[in-house]
Amino acid sequence: MAQVFPRYANVLTWVIIAGVVLGASTLGVAAMVFVRSPYSSQTQIAFTQPIQFSHAHHVNGLGIDCRYCHNSVEESGYANIPPTKTCMNCHSQIWVGSKMLEPVRESYRTGKSIEWNKIHRLSDFVYFDHSIHVTKGIGCASCHGRVDQMQAVYQHGTLLMEWCLDCHRAPERYLRPREQVFNMGFQPRDLKQADGTPHTQATLGAELRKKYDIRSLIECSTCHR
Repeated sequence: MAQVFPRYANVLTWVIIAGVVLGASTLGVAAMVFVRSPYSSQTQIAFTQPIQFSHAHHVNGLGIDCRYCHNSVEESGYANIPPTKTCMNCHSQIWVGSKMLEPVRESYRTGKSIEWNKIHRLSDFVYFDHSIHVTKGIGCASCHGRVDQMQAVYQHGTLLMEWCLDCHRAPERYLRPREQVFNMGFQPRDLKQADGTPHTQATLGAELRKKYDIRSLIECSTCHR
């Protein structure tokens, strides 16, 4: 009986199989890299806003506390965007003729809210509560980065599930005393242990995790409700 396939057919078959497997693996790795890239997760991207508001100037330069503007963050699941009246508490007296601030004055006159572009976008199926994180000693900078050094705010973390789980699996790596939650420049070494030696994050985190009764919540229902 004549040979149907040429002798190199077996080798070619294995080459094709290996190519398919390698190609699929490469595409899978490329997809994983892409979804974590700044382009996909929109980290490190400063969006254009209706007004050039500088957190670096207001927080770091003027020393304004986060809670002055985001005054619901300790009690609510949402860190509110401040109403125009909050801006006008100061800007009805300073920079009153600034062209850059005309949209603020117009908003105050008309009662129409300024349409800020949202920076941090969680998926609709994700439940997140700011107040519980603040209460448990998670600092603003842990999630939002050093906002006090940002001229234009950008997303610091990927907001992917693995990013959240990194903290939920070992919260002691991020804990700080509740009174230091809004201190952007806080360092564990600023506090002393019982024996007088400076704290490290490991010693401080372990102490606060016990003090605040913090559990490692990694069940799906914690965030997906």
